[in-house]
Amino acid sequence: MSVRSCSIIVRTFNEARHLPELLAAIDGQEHPTDRREVVLVDSGSTDGTLEIAERHGCRIHRIDKDRFSFGRSLNEGCERATGEVLVCISGHCVPTGPTWLSRLVAPFGDPAVGATYGRQVGGPATRFSEHQIFAKYFPARDPSQSAFFTNNANAAWRRDVWSTFRFDEDLTGLEDMHLGRRVVQSGMRVDYVPDSKVYHHHHETWAQVRRRYFREAVALREVMPEVHLHAAEAFRFCMAAMFGDLSKAIVERRLARTFGEIVLFRFNQYLGAWRGNSLHRKLSRREKYLYFYPS
Repeated sequence: MSVRSCSIIVRTFNEARHLPELLAAIDGQEHPTDRREVVLVDSGSTDGTLEIAERHGCRIHRIDKDRFSFGRSLNEGCERATGEVLVCISGHCVPTGPTWLSRLVAPFGDPAVGATYGRQVGGPATRFSEHQIFAKYFPARDPSQSAFFTNNANAAWRRDVWSTFRFDEDLTGLEDMHLGRRVVQSGMRVDYVPDSKVYHHHHETWAQVRRRYFREAVALREVMPEVHLHAAEAFRFCMAAMFGDLSKAIVERRLARTFGEIVLFRFNQYLGAWRGNSLHRKLSRREKYLYFYPS
């Protein structure tokens, strides 16, 4: 069977910190060089991101900040891509080995697979609580999330699936899960590939953490309209997450270094999630626990 051609689409805004490592990792992939390309979609970087991309031979597409949305930037990148498989990776994610790409696209040998997503783990500077979140959503074995769960920080889409459905350009986030749901509703599968692993680096202020979870909760109202998070539930989930993280930190003898960070991270996470979801309506206990409750 011939090797599938892949277009690796990278969204960037001031990603000079990790982009050289990401592009070097892509250059080192076992997947044949003549069967892959990198399309970088940039929304106004000023830190040298574009110069780094040019040195690595990326195809660069610029999108104005006032037109940016996660879905629109990916759609414009996909439109300019030539590959049979459209691979999405964040500008601050780095593959952990040379088989990342080949393993991520291997399931497309089954025509029933419409999309795949790989494992994410934190880097050396990743906050303690975020490590726990990655472990929940991207475990070493099959996850327990919804069948349509996926994440464009490390994911791949069959090109004809994307061209049929495309990413929603109005969502404030979760454009990946929104498309994944339509893929599953069409009768195809979203496969998890834990052996296709990346380091996912976040360097956010507490306000940025809060805004990230706010955006995702707003988008979740469109993706999963059955989910509604009450203030009391947000508080309960937050306390459970803090207790779980603190207990793990005690076991790992890291409590003194991580106590304040754990409290602030989980507080801002659930405050943002509650604010973004607070206008929503119908309840689904099972889906709510799957999405919000800590492992």
